[in-house]
Amino acid sequence: MASFSHTVGAMTYRFDDLKEVMAKASPARSGDFLAGVAAVNDGERVAAQMALADIELKRFLHEALIPYETDEVTRIIIDTHDKATFSAVSHMTVGGFRDWLLSDAADEQSLRALAPGLTPEMAAAVSKIMRVQDLILVAQKIRVVTRFRSTVGLRGRLSTRLQPNHPTDDPAGIAASILDGLLYGNGDAMIGINPATDSTSSICAMLEMLNAVIERYEIPTQASKTTSAANYWAYLWVVIFATPTTPRPIRMTWTPC
Repeated sequence: MASFSHTVGAMTYRFDDLKEVMAKASPARSGDFLAGVAAVNDGERVAAQMALADIELKRFLHEALIPYETDEVTRIIIDTHDKATFSAVSHMTVGGFRDWLLSDAADEQSLRALAPGLTPEMAAAVSKIMRVQDLILVAQKIRVVTRFRSTVGLRGRLSTRLQPNHPTDDPAGIAASILDGLLYGNGDAMIGINPATDSTSSICAMLEMLNAVIERYEIPTQASKTTSAANYWAYLWVVIFATPTTPRPIRMTWTPC
């Protein structure tokens, strides 16, 4: 496994593998600091981004960030990868791919055609060296329209996620944040909570509350709660099988951890 390095001024930063480059090229996030994978300072972050820009896209096919042998998702990605489609950009580095995405050559037709040849890691890598303006420019080149209780992705429209998190998952605090966000016109894409705990009872209570708010006020949006698949199955069992009354329609989406 090759190591990577980049020099900023008089300081040379070294990264042991592709996984470390990817982690340290990310914007500063508290979760990454808690996990011990974040860059120690802005200089190391910039060095990681510069090193990442020089890495060829094809390296992501030969150096999996999560081992192929132990991860089913990695196996699906690699086994279903369209090598013929990827050949059009296989010679590019991450930085070169960024430049292509920002060019006029990358239009909706070419992006849709290229999609089967890209892996999530390639997309993640190029996003780490793009400004917010770059991401907006590329995103507006292609339409991804989804429909449930609201329609998201139409040209000229902007939808937002309302994320009423609370440090102790207190329903009253979450409800207050929901009201505050709705008053600002947010939440048409979804109202989604990232819980502080992984308690099944807490998750059930929050999903019930979200569903009650959406139904009572007839809000054309979706509810989402980030948790494990096991917790969602537990919630479904409670609602469908353990409720003595007629089950109500379940209005939620699953965001895997």
